[in-house]
Amino acid sequence: MAGERRKFLFALWDGGGNVTQQLTLARRLTERGHSVRVLTEDRLADAVMGAGCRFEPFVRAPNRADPDEDLIRDWEARTPLGAFARARDNIVMGPAPAYAADTRAALDRETVDVLVSDYMLLGVPIAGEAAGVPTAAIVHHIYIFPEPGKPAPGPGFLPSDRALARARDRLVTRMFLALFNRGLGAVNRARREQGLEPLDHVLNQMDHVDLVLILTSEGFDFVGSGRPSHVRYAGPVLADPAWVEPWRSPWSDDDLPLVVVSFSSTYMSQERVLVRTIQALSELPVRVLVTTGPAVDPRRLPRPTNVVAVRSAPHAEIFPHAAAVVTHAGMGTVTRALTSGVPLLCLPMGRDQLDIAARVVHAGAGLRLRPGAPRRAIARAVERLIGDPSFREAARKVGDRMLADAAEDRAVSELEALAGRPGTRE
Repeated sequence: MAGERRKFLFALWDGGGNVTQQLTLARRLTERGHSVRVLTEDRLADAVMGAGCRFEPFVRAPNRADPDEDLIRDWEARTPLGAFARARDNIVMGPAPAYAADTRAALDRETVDVLVSDYMLLGVPIAGEAAGVPTAAIVHHIYIFPEPGKPAPGPGFLPSDRALARARDRLVTRMFLALFNRGLGAVNRARREQGLEPLDHVLNQMDHVDLVLILTSEGFDFVGSGRPSHVRYAGPVLADPAWVEPWRSPWSDDDLPLVVVSFSSTYMSQERVLVRTIQALSELPVRVLVTTGPAVDPRRLPRPTNVVAVRSAPHAEIFPHAAAVVTHAGMGTVTRALTSGVPLLCLPMGRDQLDIAARVVHAGAGLRLRPGAPRRAIARAVERLIGDPSFREAARKVGDRMLADAAEDRAVSELEALAGRPGTRE
């Protein structure tokens, strides 16, 4: 509870944008007087300690010290299903026994009031359940789990009441559940090793945590029916990554609109789409700032006269001055753009990005194209975003809801309220 010192253990992996949100929550808890340990990879040690938390490394679970090493390498997959299988087998479910063992060891070393798990690490809450520790799962983007009344997750479908679309959603949902359940063996092995009964479906593991916190606004997401009471929208966590550097504009004051191009902070073989986007924008009367993140060296990108490319810049400061943002539709970039009232051109490359882009389009706050779209299509889309004020108005409307939710800091309050609860959900 607020005002009462509690002990928290966070467990997370370095998946890019998920880190900033979860370490920001951890930092806010420490600022409120709580004790926070973070169980994670060696390469996040400095970021953990910078958040005022105690770092503990994974021992059996995947643990990278090299910042360039990638666990999933989904860009090498030939199909979206192959990319999904890599994430399932290499992070979400395959290493579940190892994540469970490391988390249980951390809980045994020092008792905690609440275990906070990245929802993608299904082994972590298994340890919490076995130890009888109240456990929260953090969903650091939209709520992708299937629900009646909303589009099937994965392909970026838009809501529709048409019978054909509903049939499509039922079929794709069954495929989604079947693909997930191919990881059931590893999850049940982790459960048996921790002395727990096996599950019938891998996603049932989310019913065995006390709290699921979705770090976005309900007004942005597609909302279905029948959602469990322990699944709650907490609003976005607004923070730039710790590695962001200061930036000063090289442009003198002029009337040209600013377009910010920002793709994934992790590697997704995004060089080609970056180059094509830069070429498209070089033909428009705009100023262009490209932030590549750690994954791509900006020196390897073309530099037309109206383009500046850097590894990082503070989006919180820059986006309010932008006329449009071109992005892969990662949750962090989308949230920052919307809360700045800036429309988006989404070029989703995989993972959760197709579904996030669908929500941007549904809100009227932007457009989407395939990542292989030609330069002219990209240029026309950006011209449309800048020229049609309805996109900015819609972005501002969604962003204002996000800002109001973020100001309430519900995720921290929910975690404090969870502290001290006995046991886990049955």
